[in-house]
Amino acid sequence: MEDVTDPPFRAVCKQNGADIMFTEFISSEGLIRHAIKCQKKLDIFNYERPIGIQIFGGDEDSLALAAKIVDVAEPDFLDINFGCPVKKVACKGAGAGVLKDVDLMVRLTEAVVKASALPVTVKTRLGWDEATKNIETVAERLQDVGIKALSIHGRTRCQMYKGTADWTLIGQVKNNPRIHIPIYGNGDIDSPQKAIEYQNRYGVDGIMIGRAAIGYPWIFREIKHLYEHGQLLDKPSLEERIAVCKQHLEKSIAWKGEFIGIREMRRHYGNYLKGLPGIKEFRNILVIQEHAEAIIDTLNLVLKKYEGIAIEEYALELPNYHEKCTS
Repeated sequence: MEDVTDPPFRAVCKQNGADIMFTEFISSEGLIRHAIKCQKKLDIFNYERPIGIQIFGGDEDSLALAAKIVDVAEPDFLDINFGCPVKKVACKGAGAGVLKDVDLMVRLTEAVVKASALPVTVKTRLGWDEATKNIETVAERLQDVGIKALSIHGRTRCQMYKGTADWTLIGQVKNNPRIHIPIYGNGDIDSPQKAIEYQNRYGVDGIMIGRAAIGYPWIFREIKHLYEHGQLLDKPSLEERIAVCKQHLEKSIAWKGEFIGIREMRRHYGNYLKGLPGIKEFRNILVIQEHAEAIIDTLNLVLKKYEGIAIEEYALELPNYHEKCTS
């Protein structure tokens, strides 16, 4: 997720149980032009492993050159993003935009597989729209050109994040006797119970968590605990939530500087503080504060005010992105 899965976010996810992680997606065109922002996204650390670097693009030569650049960074695998639905990506023939041309998707994937010494994986969606849900064909063809795993989000590009993710087709791909690569499911997993239920129901090899981890990195350890022990793990205490939020903020500022680091943290506060009665007042303050000291003071005030107050039952907030679908 762009501007989300950076090293500070990955650090708090890893320490809370994430098994495999991805970088922010990186433009192949930006990589081959040596754009500073794209180059910085290649930075990975040993404690994050196994980790994949994710790239996107719509040109075979550019993707192949970008793959060679990624090889030098030495991730554990290279992932191609054919799933991003946002207009600025999809309408330029990259991300989920490639879903309109399966032959092109296959050629792009094959170019990366041939260019890279790394295992290549793909993240995609069910199809471009309701009339073109072609993921079963796509899965077979991408497997045939050499990908090692496939992650599927249970919506079309035109759905963006509207409605409910449809895992039925994900399960059909997994249960296709021709498919022998791992299949990972993604979409609307916002609790450990749902993660285990969907893995058992659809038979996928693993669950990919995206939006539910924003401001709530504990979801990974909660899923693993339920899977391994058959019981729910206690939710993090307010003290732990505030401590990890501060840690995340400090890492974000250290990585991107105070101006950008503080602004990119704003999307995380909702779930870090979810379930506290009347917390909206403090959230509204946090998202306008521009200096680390002020934010830390506000978080300390939250900790003091809510000491001894029970955290209410809550559902995680999944950010929603709505755009019109154009062909």
